[in-house]
Amino acid sequence: MSEKSGKAGGDLVKAVAGSGDVGARLDRFLAAHAGDFSRSRLKQLLLEGEVRVGARTIKDPAYRVKSGDKIELHIPPAKAAKPLAQDIPLKVVFEDDHVIVIDKPAGLVVHPAAGNEDGTLVNALIAHCGKSLSGIGGEKRPGIVHRLDKDTSGLLVVAKNDKAHRKLSEQFADHGRSGPLIRAYLAIVWGVPEPRRGTIDAPIGRDPRAREKMAVVPRGKRAVTHYMLLDRFAGEDRLPVASLVECRLATGRTHQIRVHMTRKGHPLLGDPVYGTGFKSKASQLGEDAQRSLARLKRQALHAYQLGFAHPATGKALFFEIPLPPDLAKLLETLKST
Repeated sequence: MSEKSGKAGGDLVKAVAGSGDVGARLDRFLAAHAGDFSRSRLKQLLLEGEVRVGARTIKDPAYRVKSGDKIELHIPPAKAAKPLAQDIPLKVVFEDDHVIVIDKPAGLVVHPAAGNEDGTLVNALIAHCGKSLSGIGGEKRPGIVHRLDKDTSGLLVVAKNDKAHRKLSEQFADHGRSGPLIRAYLAIVWGVPEPRRGTIDAPIGRDPRAREKMAVVPRGKRAVTHYMLLDRFAGEDRLPVASLVECRLATGRTHQIRVHMTRKGHPLLGDPVYGTGFKSKASQLGEDAQRSLARLKRQALHAYQLGFAHPATGKALFFEIPLPPDLAKLLETLKST
């Protein structure tokens, strides 16, 4: 049995090992009795000396539990987040004590990194969520479970506590095989895919010739994208020049849709990395569409549907948002050509 209580300087989880626990590793015993925390977080607490078995501090995750062991896990208060809190406007689609769903604009980087130390979605969420962030890995920061490229717009869910982070991470790692996870995008691509509906199953990894790019490579990670043609658009010569395609992810690799559609011969309009060889096709568009494309300054990709099981209640949640103004304008001008 286990119990949780508050104490000065954090929380305390107490458990007594029963006969069924004999021989279990200490880290697995803790995972069973402190299920709100990830295995990596529990291992971190172990190594930091926050676990006592009787009168002894145990730092070995492989310690074998004995019947009657009285085990205490001290959970220190979450530390202030290292990234700065910044007042950056956010379009919140849904929020409760466990998760927040954002409609991310194009141009906003998700996570601080070299070259983007601040001004990111994480900085904005730390400011927006404030005290409702109970801590991810011991730090008061949002838990990122999936990402969108800087210049991809659309829906993104973020965890606000350790339990939500663990549950959502499990769903995204499972890629919806055993749950309600849905990740669907609208992409405007060059040409018209054939067949109109299909699956691209091609492994993705770093491009060996250009390390800043991803590519289909034999030893890459398996990547599966299901696509469906929604609409096609003619150029000034009345021949098909571009299409609106829905892409549904069965895996989640970096640049997956951009790489897969390029591999099929249909890179995204405006893609500065994978669509450079198709720039000359813009001359086939009508004048209004050419101007809309020139103003776009990013790949024509939008995460318009997101579904997942709520990490606390298990209830299936589903969200859908329209295209942002820049892509809606491009689509309007393509249709009017």
